[in-house]
Amino acid sequence: MIDERFALGETGSVATLRVEENGINVIAAHERRGRPRGLFWPWFGANVSVFGIGFGAYILASTISFWQALAVGVLGIVASFWLCGVIATAGKRGSAPTMILSRAAYGIRGNRLPSTFSWLLCVGWETVLTVTAVLATSTVVQRLGWGGGTAVKLVATLVVAALIIAGGVMGFDLIMRLQRYITFVTALLTVVFMALTLNHVQWHVASHLPAGGLASLVGGFLLLVTGFGLGWVNTAADYSRYLPRNASTKGVMWWTTLGGAVAPILLFVFGLLLAGSSPSLRSAIGANPVGALANLLPSWFLVPFAVTAILGLVGGAVLDIYSSGLSMLSAGVRIPRFAAAAVDGVIMLVGTVYIVFANANSFLIQFQGFLTTVGVLIAAWCGVFLGDLVLRRENYVDADLYSTTGRYGDVRPVPFVATVLATFVGWGLVTNGYASWLTWQGYLLKPFGLGGKSGGWAFADLGVLVALALSFSITALFSAREIRRQEVLAH
Repeated sequence: MIDERFALGETGSVATLRVEENGINVIAAHERRGRPRGLFWPWFGANVSVFGIGFGAYILASTISFWQALAVGVLGIVASFWLCGVIATAGKRGSAPTMILSRAAYGIRGNRLPSTFSWLLCVGWETVLTVTAVLATSTVVQRLGWGGGTAVKLVATLVVAALIIAGGVMGFDLIMRLQRYITFVTALLTVVFMALTLNHVQWHVASHLPAGGLASLVGGFLLLVTGFGLGWVNTAADYSRYLPRNASTKGVMWWTTLGGAVAPILLFVFGLLLAGSSPSLRSAIGANPVGALANLLPSWFLVPFAVTAILGLVGGAVLDIYSSGLSMLSAGVRIPRFAAAAVDGVIMLVGTVYIVFANANSFLIQFQGFLTTVGVLIAAWCGVFLGDLVLRRENYVDADLYSTTGRYGDVRPVPFVATVLATFVGWGLVTNGYASWLTWQGYLLKPFGLGGKSGGWAFADLGVLVALALSFSITALFSAREIRRQEVLAH
């Protein structure tokens, strides 16, 4: 069996354009460098995506007004990335990936369950982003009259997948540099895109959409929370772990929050303006964001638009494949980090080929069902992790993150029970009409007096918020004594 220290890559290399040897080990003190402001680049580059515009249409489908959507949307985006910012501070305190630091809460082998959730979420996201990039390429090529059939999709699949896999295999240094370039290019081209499509905004129409009720407001808020920052919380410490231990905690939190939130907010607001201006445009953007937006553009900007869309999607997928490899190792698979990223890349490629060539018409619908379902799982984990993190006054003890006989233990029952209970309650408070295999959800809506699966709260996704709050509360109430005992042992 491969020794865990080998699989971790204990002797990491930080040389540019070399495969990163660090895996799930604690980053050595001499390799920790940089400032918190450097976190802006990977988080911005990973979230400047056409999905931001698409969510403007998704949230208006909840039948709320422009002003209501603006308020709950901005609040949801900022709040969700603030969660990422808080968890990113753990990376500075422990110098290890997020799902390794999670071992302090769950125990060494107990953490395999949330690590598996994390791996599943990352692989799902990277596959969806790759599929969207491929379909974006095909759409633009068709608009230009150059075809767009099977051959174009196949070439696009191979090229996009190669870029993503290369970034994941090469690792931290290449990703940090790549995201900086993606940020500059996509930001510039996005500004041009907005200028060219501004004439489609009908302010007098968008600003007079009818208001919705409380359930619709809560549903819109949680849609943005789940679709943005909550999808990143399980990876939030993977980049801050390279910072020195004396880096500013507030700086880590706010640069992560700012980098993640600023692009989605701008794109979301513009998406609201476009989607709110015309019911037909709202429907088109909701069904196919890339295709609908491409139809608004002059032919000469279609290629730059494709570059913008693809780079933004690749930027997100690169971070996902990097973190999915770390999650795989955290779950107990003992192979080098670059090999884990390569394995995930193969899974992503197979999934992309299947969706693009056999199931393209329904993949976004299925993905929304996947997002809600796994979002409850990750919310339950996030509550446990945050509850554990706020109770800790000391930094993590390096060696004990890898030993079942250390102070963090093997399997800790309280976090495990909190996760299972919060997930059960969470799934009972969400409904999923997106996929037939998820119609069993929502079983607590009627017992809790929320109108059942067809009531006003059926699509508010309350389960996400409840799962996070419940698991946080259980952890904060019942883990404090154990954490104090661990920290006494540290002295």
